Amino acid sequence: MGTGSKESFACEHCGAEADMTLEGFEKVADVIKRSKKLTCKACGQDIAWTKGEDFKAIEVAMQAEKEASQFYAKASKKTKDPRGRDMLQQLSEFETNHYNKLKELSKSLREKGEWILYSGTSLKKKALSIKADKIKGQDQLTDMDALKLAIREEKKAGAYYRSMAELTKDPRGKDMYKRLAGEEDLHEKLLNDQYYSLHNTGIWSWGD
Repeated sequence: MGTGSKESFACEHCGAEADMTLEGFEKVADVIKRSKKLTCKACGQDIAWTKGEDFKAIEVAMQAEKEASQFYAKASKKTKDPRGRDMLQQLSEFETNHYNKLKELSKSLREKGEWILYSGTSLKKKALSIKADKIKGQDQLTDMDALKLAIREEKKAGAYYRSMAELTKDPRGKDMYKRLAGEEDLHEKLLNDQYYSLHNTGIWSWGD
């Protein structure tokens, strides 16, 4: 997921603002208490989580998923390896599906006040009858750099969705965010596997 989008969150007590980003309000760890409340870093007062914050959180996630899909699509065109191209294109489509589900959720909340059911999405990993050629030099470094960036963003995305699962009050909302977090965690693991395969062997292992 990308990190370009921000939404402003204002403290109801003192009016201080914090940016809601993929890392949460400034940093997730700084603002989420075990009691599942937010604390204003300016005045120290507890802040209630409302429907307005639900909408802001969804908007941040939608923008990030859109940026992630575009990133993977661009990376898939850059890599010269057909296995890497297939995996990155699937990740692009996966993030597009996340975006569409979040858009559907936003519409449902605004029009009906209801959270939607999210059954999850899965990658279509299949055996590829493509010879796994070793890549090296600048091509290898370019692919590894893309994977490193993607790993970092997927880690942020997983943390963001887990924090939203804690803060959101609706059971369906909690379930949806937990599923989204789990899927981003799986992406992170997959990307890590490919990174180490490229680093150690110069070969994309996707499709083996």
